Amino acid sequence: MNTPAACSPPPSDAAGRSPAAWRRLRHHAAVYAVLCRNSLVREMSFKVNFTLWIVVELLWFALQLAFVAVIYQHTERIATWSRWEVVLLVGASHFIQQVFTALFLTNCVQLSDHIRTGRLDFFLLLPVNTRFLLSVRQVDLGAFVNAASAVVVMGYAAVRLELEPGPAQLAGFGLLCAAGVLIHYALMFMLTTVSFWTVQAQGIVWGYYNLFNVARVPDAAFRPGAFKVVFTFVLPMLLVANVPTKLLADKLGSPLEILLLVALAGVCFGVSVRVWRFAVRHYTSASS
Repeated sequence: MNTPAACSPPPSDAAGRSPAAWRRLRHHAAVYAVLCRNSLVREMSFKVNFTLWIVVELLWFALQLAFVAVIYQHTERIATWSRWEVVLLVGASHFIQQVFTALFLTNCVQLSDHIRTGRLDFFLLLPVNTRFLLSVRQVDLGAFVNAASAVVVMGYAAVRLELEPGPAQLAGFGLLCAAGVLIHYALMFMLTTVSFWTVQAQGIVWGYYNLFNVARVPDAAFRPGAFKVVFTFVLPMLLVANVPTKLLADKLGSPLEILLLVALAGVCFGVSVRVWRFAVRHYTSASS
């Protein structure tokens, strides 16, 4: 007997996604495009502020590179890392940090205010995934400019190291940087959910942001111990920039380092999703 059309499964495309899933994807992509346009209008409304923040970040990046230059006036290597390998590491760390800043930092910082003032109630009522909207509502376009400066520095360091990465290495570097950005986002967003039970969480958020400084230090510089364990497996700062840089510089001791970074990115994101859902289930709104 033929199955009634009403009982047959909905048609799907070759990739296995249902039309409803693609509609949601297109809907969220359209929302994100509008948010990016609004961010551009907002940034261009305050051009001087936009320019000054770019200058400040460029100066801070230059100071980091100057610090590396001072260190290498007194030594040839930090553990197994040469001067230009560390410059490559600092550039990769700055690139990951700036991409994270561009996409997520402002939104994570603002979550505490949304909860405290009751604006979160409004976001929960919108016909779009709440976490998605809270995470990408504003885009810091100036941070993309600073990320580009990091690419220039990495390119120069690669030339000095006589590196010639192939397409596979460059693609792997990009994917590992994306995993690093995902780790930063997941951990910081998870920390901001503390705001559901406290008045403010900016201190915790900015405290985590300051830990980014650990990411630009070669992991080989630290002896085995509690510090290295914590910043490898709990707050994986030593993996975020070191692993992508090692891939470019052919310094990977084992492919397990890549697998560890990718696995921790997935674990951090999965835990942050569960924490977010738990927090929302226990949210009673600012007016309750």
